[in-house]
Amino acid sequence: MKRETLLSGISALLLLAACKGKPQPVAENKQVCVSDSMAKIITIDTAKTTAIKNELTLSGEVSNDENNVVKVFPFSSGQILDVKVSLGDKVTKGQTLAIMRSADVAGNYTDLTATKSDLAISKRQLEQAEYLYKNGISSERDYTEAKENYNKAEAANHKIQQQIAINGGGNTNPGGTLIIRAPETGYVVEKNVTTGSFIRQDNNGSMFTISNMKDVWIWANVFESDISKVKTGYSAKVTTLAYPGKVFDGKIDAVSSVLDPDNKVMKIKVVLPNTDMLLKPEMFTNVVITNNDAATSVSVPAKAVIFDSSKNFVVVYNSKCDLKVREVSVIKTVDDITYIASGLNAGDKVISKNGLLLYDALAGD
Repeated sequence: MKRETLLSGISALLLLAACKGKPQPVAENKQVCVSDSMAKIITIDTAKTTAIKNELTLSGEVSNDENNVVKVFPFSSGQILDVKVSLGDKVTKGQTLAIMRSADVAGNYTDLTATKSDLAISKRQLEQAEYLYKNGISSERDYTEAKENYNKAEAANHKIQQQIAINGGGNTNPGGTLIIRAPETGYVVEKNVTTGSFIRQDNNGSMFTISNMKDVWIWANVFESDISKVKTGYSAKVTTLAYPGKVFDGKIDAVSSVLDPDNKVMKIKVVLPNTDMLLKPEMFTNVVITNNDAATSVSVPAKAVIFDSSKNFVVVYNSKCDLKVREVSVIKTVDDITYIASGLNAGDKVISKNGLLLYDALAGD
């Protein structure tokens, strides 16, 4: 009997020692005062009721702003003699992109020579017919016929001149050389020709694509289950592998009405300014879409919440010597804001910086 009593006593002592060895948050907090030096290193924030933000993370890709892209197509068939620019080069309006030799251009100049000759002949015939008619030697019919022939020759000559102007204008010569120039200032974002390439006029592909890249589009993929979570105007934060510490802020500019038949995703477009030219076409991006839903909740800065013993706590500040540790139930944390389901009311003041120091003092043994 004595032995059983002794063992019970030892067990009670061991249990007590184990309880003392691990500090536990207590409902009754110690009285701790915030000193003047401590007041300088803490931050006090007020809990407030706000709309709950939702976040959706998507994968995306940088693309050119199609409203500021110029595609350069061939004016005539021919062979590329020389390419003056490379992919990614910055070009100015009027700069030479490539030099091309074209039989079509040479043919136009041959036709121009022929029509000029016909025009000169018809002009002399008209002058002679006019002289003879005014002196009563020839009939009005002969004069009218000479005038019509002159008008036809002039029209044929004008037509060839217009063809040359359309097919290169001052960038061509009678030898058939055609100089391809940049229509706008920007960057060469696509190049589909090389020296020696043969160009056909009926080819649908462009020779060069030039973009000013002042703005870019981010095309992000939205899975079918998330379609209801994105709308035009929602905020978007874009990050890239190239600049891991930099966040590009934008908004959803457009939402596709159809799903891609290959990968079954819906595309959304985010427009971003690219003033520093950091974003390049074909870059992979991570896009975080943020929106406010109809629900509201008490919220505090995320740094105000202390996680301990599988629970969440905040240090409530009533006055310099009236501090309390209070357990809270967390809904979620978005953009450094934590939304509280219970345990805190709007208007309560909490320590949001260096609160762990006060928490240890209040909750520890």
